[in-house]
This record gives sequence, C-alpha cells and structure tokens, in this order.
Amino acid sequence: MQPAAQVLALTSRTVQRWRGQEVSVDRRSGPLSRPANKLTAKERKQVLAIANAPKYRDLPPKQIVPRLADEGIYVASESTFYRILREEHQLAHRERCRPATHKRPLEKEATGP
Repeated sequence: MQPAAQVLALTSRTVQRWRGQEVSVDRRSGPLSRPANKLTAKERKQVLAIANAPKYRDLPPKQIVPRLADEGIYVASESTFYRILREEHQLAHRERCRPATHKRPLEKEATGP
C-alpha cells in the first residue's frame, strides 16, 4: 500500500479511507442547476457583436465597458467580456498593428584597451 500511495502522490491514510468506503465511485458532483445570472445565448451574441463592432474591435474590454457606460449602456461586466472573448479565442491581440517585438541589442565588441 505504501509504494502505491507514493507513486500516486497520496498519503497512506487517504488510501485507507478510500478502501474503508462502501462505494468506490467518485461521489463528487458539480452544481445541479444553472446559475441564475448566466448569460443567455442572445446576450452572449450581443457581447460578441459589440466587441467585434468597428467602433470597439481594436479595444480591450477594459476600455469597451467604460465607453459603453458613458453612453448609458450596460451589457455585461468587464470580466464577462474577457471570459467570452477568451472562450471564442478573440482576446489575443485586439489592435490593428502587430504586437511589439523585442529585438536584442547589438553586441558591442571592444577594439582597444
């Protein structure tokens, strides 16, 4: 029992407790109901439409949400914008230009004392 527990990175007490249980099935369960504040498919599409609109497509969510708030519009929180864009693989780089590349400085060579 000891070597097997070490291979699995478990304590021997954990293995003993598991063996003592009548049911050997994983009894963990996730939430049984949908969160009350989860966005609907329509709201999710609206977030994507706003983020991809010509006016906002070059801006990160931390700039989109305040600009919408200035216009009196609230669609979703900043973190929700980030989460949805990340899930849709649209968060990498939202500006027109390429991200800056860092060049190594030229090596200097001594030519004298």
